[in-house]
Amino acid sequence: MKMTFLGTNGWFSDKNGNTICTLLETRENYIVFDAGDGLHKLNMHITKEKPVIIFLSHLHLDHLIGLHMLGNAGQLKSLKIYCPEGTRSDLLKIFGHPFTASPDEYDYPISIVELSEGIHNLDFGVECRQLFHADKTFGYRLMIEEKIITHLCDTGACENANILAKNADIVIHECAMKPGENDSAWGHSGPERAALVAKESGAKKLFLTHLAANNYTDKKSRDEAEVIAKKIFENTICAEDDLVVEI
Repeated sequence: MKMTFLGTNGWFSDKNGNTICTLLETRENYIVFDAGDGLHKLNMHITKEKPVIIFLSHLHLDHLIGLHMLGNAGQLKSLKIYCPEGTRSDLLKIFGHPFTASPDEYDYPISIVELSEGIHNLDFGVECRQLFHADKTFGYRLMIEEKIITHLCDTGACENANILAKNADIVIHECAMKPGENDSAWGHSGPERAALVAKESGAKKLFLTHLAANNYTDKKSRDEAEVIAKKIFENTICAEDDLVVEI
């Protein structure tokens, strides 16, 4: 498997990166976590030989604005979008006119499917649990090709984050807040919180992403977040746009 960070910013894009979007290439599928405007780079990393699957954590615009850019991905074999239970109708209000092209205007099949909390058997195993955030948000735990990949964006401290990250090979965790800060109202984390989740859950490797553009304005600030997280969980990498990781 290969993981590519197409976008690592939270809230808005700037010189440091695009908004959140992570591509996981497996033998059978292209799996995308969240569809920020980093999705516009998808065409550089895929072929039309394998289907594309998108897991949306929630419907905040920095996590789905890339759907407006799907046309740039070219001809896909197919696209399936999974979203948290109860959010499909709201997603369709945004993914369509008057905001962007509708799913039925593409010349390949697009389906949008809600997932409930729990374990689902797709082409691979996936567990969904609700995280702590301002609006309904799911974390995802994928069991695929003998690996466990966990995606936790966006969230503050919550038990479900640790459950999804338990013994994971890779944890992808948001880091919107500055070091020393956590947002207990809206539901966001800083590097210390992300590192604690990885440590307490027995994960093997942690990637920080969704670095809020207003809090992380340059590479130096991102490097500092990595250093601080490493003091708690050594095997931490602060992701940057276009980082490629072989799994």
